[in-house]
Amino acid sequence: MFGCMVVAGLALAACGAPADGPPDGVETLLARAEQGDAVAQAAVGDSYLGGEGVAPDAAEAARWYRLAAEQGDPAGQYGLAYLYATGQGVPLDEGESARLMRLAAEQGEVRAQYAVALLYANGEGVWRDDAEAARWYRRAADLGHAQSQAALAALYMEGRGVEQNPPEAARWLRRAAEQGYVVAQLDLGYLYGVGQGVPQDDGEALRWFRRAADLGHARSQANIAAMSRAQYRIALLYATGRGVARDDAEAVRWLTLAADNGLAEAQGDLGFMYLNGRGVARDDAEAVRWIRPAADQGYAPAQRYLGMLYRDGRAVVPDPGEATRWYRLAAEQGEPLAQYDLGAMYGDGSGGRQDDASAYVWLSLAASRLSGDERERAARLRDEIGRRMSDGRRAEAARRARDWKPVFER
Repeated sequence: MFGCMVVAGLALAACGAPADGPPDGVETLLARAEQGDAVAQAAVGDSYLGGEGVAPDAAEAARWYRLAAEQGDPAGQYGLAYLYATGQGVPLDEGESARLMRLAAEQGEVRAQYAVALLYANGEGVWRDDAEAARWYRRAADLGHAQSQAALAALYMEGRGVEQNPPEAARWLRRAAEQGYVVAQLDLGYLYGVGQGVPQDDGEALRWFRRAADLGHARSQANIAAMSRAQYRIALLYATGRGVARDDAEAVRWLTLAADNGLAEAQGDLGFMYLNGRGVARDDAEAVRWIRPAADQGYAPAQRYLGMLYRDGRAVVPDPGEATRWYRLAAEQGEPLAQYDLGAMYGDGSGGRQDDASAYVWLSLAASRLSGDERERAARLRDEIGRRMSDGRRAEAARRARDWKPVFER
């Protein structure tokens, strides 16, 4: 597992759409373009695609990109390839997009080199070839392209297309991170946190998480997601006192920032802090407000918390059926405490249905995943329930527990 780095999919828009703003006034560019200046023609294409000084018009952008591309201009080739890949102004044509993208890449157009690498990495229009992807990522990375540097780091970390080399992965991640690429900053912080490819250093991890969290610019959805995860990791460091003095109030502050951006883990953990009065006044209603959206997103610990709230009637109307439903959702994902709670409810019938066989299964699973006193408690209750079952029913329940798999492995 390598942090949150994602290099899957030919998301050309994420590579940077061609429009970066024209260097000259549109009138000047048009005059030069009409005289056959290929660089100006590509820039006019950028203007029409991005609506810079003219009304957005993808078809007109395609016309100007094509004129530039026909003269061999790499920016024009990239722009036209982008349009073919997205179906803007021209019919969608992945094959033509790949052909033009490669022409641009061969001439050193860094965005095209990154896009070609993605094509090989994902087998889009070409046979998947991790070694070829690595070669193109490296060409763009050597030119300073941060996304390519981070993608090349992922290949080194996983040993795909190159020999596995965590220190080399960390080196490329650092180059991308130092350019302000937030995904690389977050992943570099992750490496320092676990000591992979670099010496384990919680303080250094915190420093990179802080840099990733401190965006203040480029509020793209991808950056918001990465920023939120950085904020969450900072919160965990404060909550556990790793690399920094433990400070529950500061953990709550960072959790709130990440939770406000919709990160399920942060929402669930913030709810837990409100439930237990850690770093904030205990407030069951506020806990429910944060736990419910996290549970709805499938975060297993939040689903267990919500089951507990419905079981105990804390800030919600007591509802054993709802408690059982939420416990089961968490238990099916392999959450051991939820498996224990669900087994206990089946064992005593407090969820509305007494079922010794189901209780035995869930308590067996909990006992196999918990440790210490919690493990002993689960095993003790399982054995107590098992003594009132026939040998055949107990053996069948044990078999069901052995064969069980979490929902995401089925």
